[in-house]
Amino acid sequence: MVKGISRRVVVVDSPDRRFFEQAIFIVRNDAAGEGVSSRELVEEARRVARSYTGASGRWGRALRNLSPALYTLLGSAGVGLMWLLTTLS
Repeated sequence: MVKGISRRVVVVDSPDRRFFEQAIFIVRNDAAGEGVSSRELVEEARRVARSYTGASGRWGRALRNLSPALYTLLGSAGVGLMWLLTTLS
């Protein structure tokens, strides 16, 4: 049991729930004195949590979930398109 300590925390749900459910950020005591609103604290916590998971929104998650065969097909199509453009020039 800890006595005499009160801390403010921000709890953010994980954008990628494969490994973590939530991130808990402990707010510095002097952050409230700097004129930071609670909305700004939550947005900063979300930004930091997103940067640690590497999730860049809906498209980043969708690209990570693609199969290697699809990456191969997309790469082949890109190389074929480049070859076609260079031979027609």
